[in-house]
Amino acid sequence: MASVFRSEEMSLMQLFLQVEAAYCCVAELGELGLVQFRDLNVNVNSFQRKFVNEVRRCESLERILRFLENEMEDNVEIVKQEKYPETPLPREMIDMETVLEKLETEVLEANQNQQTLKQNFLELTELKHLLKKTQDFFEAETNLPDDFFSEDTSGLLELRSTPAAAAAKLGFTAGIIRRERMIPFERLLWRACRGNIYLRYTEMDTPMEDPVTREEVKKNVFIIFYQGEQLKQKIKKICDGFRATVYPCPESATERREMLDGVNTRIEDLNTVITQTESHRQRLLHEAAANLWSWGIKVRKTKAIYHILNCCNIDVTQQCVIAEIWFPVADADRIRRALHQGMERSGSTIAPILTAIHTRMAPPTFNRTNKFTAGFQNIVDAYGVGNYREMNPAPYTIITFPFLFAVMFGDCGHGAVMLGFALWMVINEKSLLAQKSTNEIWNTFFSGRYLILLMGIFSMYTGFIYNDCFSKSFNFFGSSWHIIPMFKNNTWNKDVLLDNTVLQLDPAVPGVYSGNPYPFGIDPV
Repeated sequence: MASVFRSEEMSLMQLFLQVEAAYCCVAELGELGLVQFRDLNVNVNSFQRKFVNEVRRCESLERILRFLENEMEDNVEIVKQEKYPETPLPREMIDMETVLEKLETEVLEANQNQQTLKQNFLELTELKHLLKKTQDFFEAETNLPDDFFSEDTSGLLELRSTPAAAAAKLGFTAGIIRRERMIPFERLLWRACRGNIYLRYTEMDTPMEDPVTREEVKKNVFIIFYQGEQLKQKIKKICDGFRATVYPCPESATERREMLDGVNTRIEDLNTVITQTESHRQRLLHEAAANLWSWGIKVRKTKAIYHILNCCNIDVTQQCVIAEIWFPVADADRIRRALHQGMERSGSTIAPILTAIHTRMAPPTFNRTNKFTAGFQNIVDAYGVGNYREMNPAPYTIITFPFLFAVMFGDCGHGAVMLGFALWMVINEKSLLAQKSTNEIWNTFFSGRYLILLMGIFSMYTGFIYNDCFSKSFNFFGSSWHIIPMFKNNTWNKDVLLDNTVLQLDPAVPGVYSGNPYPFGIDPV
């Protein structure tokens, strides 16, 4: 019981490991979770340590894993295994690195191909709408009323005079522009060309998807009639400035129809290729999702091992790793067994050596917990960790914290709801643990399930003391106080009730107080 009420007795030892066995021994100690390594290279820059390249490789793998996870988003479900994978050996990490780099290259290539195909699809779709709208415009122009040419534009463009001659002199430019840029685009065209153009535009019926940002973009189709090469160059520069896409548009209706048929055929072919590319990309992501979770655990474990090895010293012969470790005296045998298992796993024949070190350094504070006491220990540690071998207040907090909460809360109805929720988590803790949820709020509740359980029990107790259930009182045993005798002896009457907002029962009046207190809790009167 001393380990519950007081922090564990700690021991500082020097650990000598063979270089080949150091990785596996540190991995076994990490799985045990009872050892604290001292940093023996405090004065050495992080970039000058022995295993900095291995740490960078692990960070590169973490970047690839984050990239794959972002690509999956909510479309592909990541498979989580029931048990955490073992720490991989260095040679296994090399194989995993090869697999991940190949997977990243294939996914990037698929993304690039898909983006290129979608860009081509976007351009063809825009060209399709442009050809349709241009055809509609030309058909509308042939049916203009006679008074149309009485406007100012008729003098500038000479549309009225001999249609054949006007058609020979006029050129036109057709393209697509974002809808929000249309008004300043039109204004600048009018000012730069001094009104010597004829602009028509119309909105595209369906919004287009940007292949890079994947956002919907609303666009307009425009056609500009002009006369002369100088105006043509001005219009081209203005279109470039507003990032408008200019497409070639034939002058004759027959050529436009033939071009539209060709565009429709190419769009159908592109749709087929885009579907196949997306299915290939999804297949790659599903293959990655099957192992992504276990890969992430392995990479984090490996990175932690190399981080610890960077805290160790290597002797001048480069054959021995020297470390200093703190661990509980009661777990010395478990530490030795873990080191022996690491030696066997690495295939080394030289056993690790532990040597005690006498020091005046303050040992770290280690309070042993289990699934019941962990929540209460976290509350105490949130206010501050005690000194070495100091009394641990967590065992007392198991009673005092839920009770003081219940004194404040004090409602047996709400306490029953808390108790039911906590009981559900306690009964199903194995299946809930297997889900390995990443929701921070849920994990906070689940880690404090025993704390919530006791808070619910104590709240029900104080709720019965307060005689309060969902802000309503109980009357199981009948009240010891009675109001009718106050009216029978004329202490209270109708006038008294009307004149006073607060009245007090007088226990001296016979029959008002029975003389027996309420059996449990506060009287419901």
